[in-house]
Amino acid sequence: MRAFATAVALATVPQTLAAFQGFNYASTFSTSAAKQQSDFEAEFKVAQGLVGAPGTFSSARLYTTVQAGTANDPIAAIPAAISTKTSLLLGLWASAGDASFSNELTALKKAISQYGNDLGPLVAGISIGSEDLYRISPTGLLNKENPGVGPDVLVNYIKQVRDVIANTPLAKAPIGHVDTWTAWVNGSNKAAIDAVDWLGFDGYPYFEDTHANSIENGKQLFQDSYDATVAAAAGKSVWVTETGFPVSGKTVGQAVASADNAKKYWQDVGCALFGKTNVWWYTLHDSDPTTPNPSFGIVGPSLSTTPLFDLSCSAVSSSSSSSSAASTSSASSLSSVVSSAATSTGGVASGGATATGAASGSQTTTSVSSLLNGGSPGATINSQQLSLETKTSAAATGTGSQTPVSSSAGNGGAGGVGGGVGANSTTPANSTPTPTGSAASVPTNAGVPLTGSFLTAALGAVAAAFVAL
Repeated sequence: MRAFATAVALATVPQTLAAFQGFNYASTFSTSAAKQQSDFEAEFKVAQGLVGAPGTFSSARLYTTVQAGTANDPIAAIPAAISTKTSLLLGLWASAGDASFSNELTALKKAISQYGNDLGPLVAGISIGSEDLYRISPTGLLNKENPGVGPDVLVNYIKQVRDVIANTPLAKAPIGHVDTWTAWVNGSNKAAIDAVDWLGFDGYPYFEDTHANSIENGKQLFQDSYDATVAAAAGKSVWVTETGFPVSGKTVGQAVASADNAKKYWQDVGCALFGKTNVWWYTLHDSDPTTPNPSFGIVGPSLSTTPLFDLSCSAVSSSSSSSSAASTSSASSLSSVVSSAATSTGGVASGGATATGAASGSQTTTSVSSLLNGGSPGATINSQQLSLETKTSAAATGTGSQTPVSSSAGNGGAGGVGGGVGANSTTPANSTPTPTGSAASVPTNAGVPLTGSFLTAALGAVAAAFVAL
């Protein structure tokens, strides 16, 4: 009950009038070729000029600060953001070992030195890692996910970043970490929650094939997983760092990839969030040049301001609900798992102090229960998103060929990070994600949706938390 009471209470938190809204951006193309400043500028300008969009999508989430093909030069997205007035959710990749993270820090230092006062006002926040806690969870290990890092490592990295940005134009940038709800409600990860200013939430109902995940249930599946994260956040801000629905590709469970369904998900979930909480949608354009399966790009194969479906939210009723009796029934037992996980594992932590944001809207928090309706928790991880993360990291990390999981950190590919610079000798980044990962090596498309019973996965997370207590 404690978790749900917290979620309801947070629904009354006053909202700022502005919130960041934008997309996630890889550092390379699907060919593994590095994006240059002009490439990022083209993408940012298209995002800002989307026809029919509900407001301007002028924020970009990055997975790494390192320019692809270099050891530790700042990513070209930074000067592109300055020239196009695009705000940035900077990212430092955290699952490739201390040597790799040192390169991330060096790139951040160089960016501050080179762009200083021009960069500072554009930084919405800084994310240390992405889904690292999930990948070392029992569920992640069961599904042979790529190695991640534990909360102790993240806390250390967060402290290092705070030291780097102190007394610089980025000093007030709020620092967070991005992960799944199952990681956030696990009490063994409480140290990570205590260390951050905000929590990043990734949610993809499309991949939740262990229970009813038709597009009609997408809103419900999204809501409860977000609310579970809010309940565990102890009053700290929760940002929607990734969510979306594919416009084309394979059917997963009952979820059919299509432009029509992507539009419905945009209207059911996105329209309720845009302007109210910080959102980085997945994604603007992923056919670059190869179209992945599934493809989440809302503009299709061509980089154009004309989207594949109507982005307007004016026709969406704020009180509309697509919940069905069947979906509510199938979700009821799973909702109790969320409550148990958040409560039993100490999901509601102490200490809710929140740092001052770097820009208007950067500390916005919204309980989705005040925006969406009903449903069951989501727990699966988007493999296509992990492929995107890999495209940002594989080209920027390491110097050798594909690296075994067991190899020493810093030279290879934990968390979807393959070896190789520039040309990248690992499995091509445009490879189609598969339902199982390889335990022997970490290809650039590593990271896959969870398989098996969702209930088992959730209970596994709870059991792991009890062991940690």
